[in-house]
Amino acid sequence: MAPVGSSSGSPVRVLITGAAGQIAYSLIPLVAKGEVFGQQQEVILHLLDIQPMLGVLNGVVMEISDCAFPLLRDVVATADVEAAFKDIDYAFLVGAMPRREGMERKDLLRANVGIFKVQGGALDKLAKKDVKVLVVGNPANTNALICSKYAPSIPKENITAMTRLDQNRALAQIADHVKSQVQNVRKLIIWGNHSNTQFPDARFVEVQKDNSWSSITKIQHDEKFLKEQLIPIVQKRGAEVIAARKLSSAMSAAQAAADHMRDWFHGTKKDDWISMAVVSKGEYGVPQGLVFSFPVTVENRQWKIVPDLPIDDFAREKIQITTKELEEERQEAQAATESQ
Repeated sequence: MAPVGSSSGSPVRVLITGAAGQIAYSLIPLVAKGEVFGQQQEVILHLLDIQPMLGVLNGVVMEISDCAFPLLRDVVATADVEAAFKDIDYAFLVGAMPRREGMERKDLLRANVGIFKVQGGALDKLAKKDVKVLVVGNPANTNALICSKYAPSIPKENITAMTRLDQNRALAQIADHVKSQVQNVRKLIIWGNHSNTQFPDARFVEVQKDNSWSSITKIQHDEKFLKEQLIPIVQKRGAEVIAARKLSSAMSAAQAAADHMRDWFHGTKKDDWISMAVVSKGEYGVPQGLVFSFPVTVENRQWKIVPDLPIDDFAREKIQITTKELEEERQEAQAATESQ
């Protein structure tokens, strides 16, 4: 595809896997029109899907062309892993084996070990060594762990998993509860796994009213909502979307992926943080090596876990539950690796 516009600087190569799927269909235009890497940054899209989906992917490429994105320099659409991962700067790993009816979690992990073992190896061999990777395909935390294991030359800090969708869901619920706008709510944390054990932690949330920020407990002291209602709403939101749409979250997942990568690229806002699933070095008692969602700030495209936040008994119990699940997933993934 020939460029339809120009801008200053070299283009960045951006890989999206599962490119013929629903999430990618919503994510591609966000990347191509500058909502992730900025309005002056040209991009080259690398779109990967499996061979049986190439017909659909070809239709997606036609639509990309018809959108006439000014920042889009080129598109590489392929089922060839080597062509897809060659010299990439950023990667959205969206494609994963979905959990089917009757499938055990260990079966899902085994299937994804195979996928992310291959993709980790491709990152290691073909991508730029400073590549930034976001794993979207579930189970995202453990898929990122597998991917990192097979990409030893890529810094572990550069392979992350997405809990931004959970953060966005929680922020929207809180904004609605306090009758405000999402941009007026900050410092929400998602701890742990992108699953129904995650812990949406609103203890530090601040709300802006009359141009000043105040703790949510001062604006509306509602422990029942924050502890008994918000947490299960966010934990079960994905299942509710599936029940309503008969399909999993796509538009909101794509927006969350774009938000995650945008903040990694440009940095976080002053006096705020975001939730990213990143490799643990033992912070907050989380076992070393788990890919775990923490509150982080980002500067110069480097994330840093927010330190020294107080953890009360309620929060500690919730964090321990999601930690236990991730430890079990890691064990099952390792067993699956050994059996392959």
